[in-house]
Amino acid sequence: MAPPSTAAEQRPAYLDCAASTPMRPCAVDAMMPYLEMQFANPSGAHRMARASRAAIDDAREIAASAVGFDPHGIVFTSGGTEADNLAVRGVAAATGTSALCPATEHHAVLHPVEALGGRTVRVHADGQVDLVHLKAQLGPDAGPAVGLVSVMLVNNESGVIADLDAVAEVVHADAPGALLHTDAVQGVNWTEVPEAARSADLLSLSAHKFGGPKGVGLLALRHGVSVAAQVLGGGQEAERRSGTHNTAGIVALGAALAELTANRTADNKRIGALRDRLADGLTGAIEGCVETVPRTQRAAGICQLLISGIETEALLVLLDRYDVMASAAASCASGAMEPSHVLAAMGVERTAAAGSLRLSLGWCTQAWEIDRAIEAIPPCVEQLR
Repeated sequence: MAPPSTAAEQRPAYLDCAASTPMRPCAVDAMMPYLEMQFANPSGAHRMARASRAAIDDAREIAASAVGFDPHGIVFTSGGTEADNLAVRGVAAATGTSALCPATEHHAVLHPVEALGGRTVRVHADGQVDLVHLKAQLGPDAGPAVGLVSVMLVNNESGVIADLDAVAEVVHADAPGALLHTDAVQGVNWTEVPEAARSADLLSLSAHKFGGPKGVGLLALRHGVSVAAQVLGGGQEAERRSGTHNTAGIVALGAALAELTANRTADNKRIGALRDRLADGLTGAIEGCVETVPRTQRAAGICQLLISGIETEALLVLLDRYDVMASAAASCASGAMEPSHVLAAMGVERTAAAGSLRLSLGWCTQAWEIDRAIEAIPPCVEQLR
């Protein structure tokens, strides 16, 4: 394998952007004053506190515009997991109802739904929600009344883009009082959110998935939607989420989200072309290598592959030695590889799922990283076989 040719290429080829991205320079620049000089608690009354509070309100306006919600509906959280939990648990507590989600949801939604005694909905082989099964699960004989249905805008493993309008049509017809929540943590990078999530009553984001810092996110609520606070204390965020604001993180979230929104169309074109070149290069070079979801149905930045005759855990170890950072669509617990719950729900057989590989691109991805992956992965697969 050829050595890196430029100073920029001395770092590893990072193809795990669905897990986390580096911070955008604009986000770093935006947050630094609030770490060094404007560090006051925004809940205070003095001049420095008011300046911090004003910066938070500016970020709230940016976030609201970016996702198509009202600024008064933006609730800042510690990240996507807390935002998802606030949506699921908060609506359930406020309404005395249960919740429903597809079996392919992120565990930040799936586990709270299960903890409430909620139910899961089947998906088709392409990862789209089975609307017939959704209708059945909303019926009066299916179980406890459903107050919230949660469907990811873009699946974090397969990259499939949900048709939220179709889901909302079923929900409104068969559970008129239920709300629709979408985890848009992945979706914000690849879709025009105000349009793609126009049917959603609640929406979650996490800053570190689009070039902001870790430890900050938000839950957006439509006018009239109420959630019972899950974190109690000082009554911040209009009594919906207590705790001293992470001013620097919130400001950086706003800066990253503004840049993402401004560049999304161009980034989708550039990154989609890189993703296609990566997928074509690997499926053409590796026998028994296929994509899990048609490209027309998935986000531009996610390339999920099934590679026969290997186990992904071993492949990731080899790729690490070649400075290619990737991930499996499966988790490793106690040394035993368990199949991805997403692939299992899509009907992928366990042996095939054991060879799944997720290569995810983002705003930071460069062409040389694709070249290195295409060069490194096929011989690593052959070595394992």
